[in-house]
Amino acid sequence: MIKDFDELIKKVSKIKPSTVSVAVAEDESVMTAVRDAAKLGFIEPVLVGNQKKIDEIANKIEFINYKVIDCQNEEESIKTAVKLVRDGSAKILMKGLVNTATYMRGVLNRDYGLRTGRLLSLLAVYELPQYHKLIYCTDSGINVAPELSQKKDIMTNVLLAMKNLGFSNPKTAILTANEMVDSKVIATVDAKALVDMVKCGDIPSCIAEGPIAFDVAFDAYAAKHKGIDSKIAGDVDLLVFPNIETGNVLGKSWLRFNKAKWAGIVLGAKAPVILGSRSDTPEIKINSIALACLSADK
Repeated sequence: MIKDFDELIKKVSKIKPSTVSVAVAEDESVMTAVRDAAKLGFIEPVLVGNQKKIDEIANKIEFINYKVIDCQNEEESIKTAVKLVRDGSAKILMKGLVNTATYMRGVLNRDYGLRTGRLLSLLAVYELPQYHKLIYCTDSGINVAPELSQKKDIMTNVLLAMKNLGFSNPKTAILTANEMVDSKVIATVDAKALVDMVKCGDIPSCIAEGPIAFDVAFDAYAAKHKGIDSKIAGDVDLLVFPNIETGNVLGKSWLRFNKAKWAGIVLGAKAPVILGSRSDTPEIKINSIALACLSADK
């Protein structure tokens, strides 16, 4: 169990540094986060992009001990950065000063990209003052209204990553509005089907319960009061959302009203992919890099 991001960073600092390939790296906020992660000892950065601009920023922020691959334009930078991950020279791909859609086209390129055959999905991890450990959540940022087969991919992505994080059987709540399977509420039907897939071995090992409502997932008393024999109530590791709105609203409410901290990475590719946003704080970027390092395939 990792209780917070400080503990996560301490854990990643004890393992062999991961090589991070940064596409279109000439961005001060991204390079600052990469510099700090390198100082903490858990990454070895490869900055792919315009060397002149990268060196200027590096000099400004006092960033040393980095490798640069000089590229003439954005397209070349993305292709080069992605291929470094594809051929095993780097374990993680990180977005720099490039539009997200352009970046993701490189990730999904059929010739040199990082496709696995599974759907891409977002893993968001939250640290809440009111909870005793980190909460892993999916998918709140990529797949809008996933069907059952897509939810299977989403669960597979996150459970493979969590295995690398040290989980053997993460306690997994497949969230819905209530615990009754109702053919008119597709999320409840899907939740039951996903639990059955776990039991049959079609989804990586976890302790999955669903359909299950939020209050039951986080309150053993609520489960008992409803007559539900739950093995996860009050001690959930992973939340699987029925749709993007549920995850997006819940996550933003935690950030706004609960002073939560968070990190996020994209799963389902051959290696963890860090998207990031210009509005992300340095703390979010560092947390996301650390999460990617720990979740990378060992």
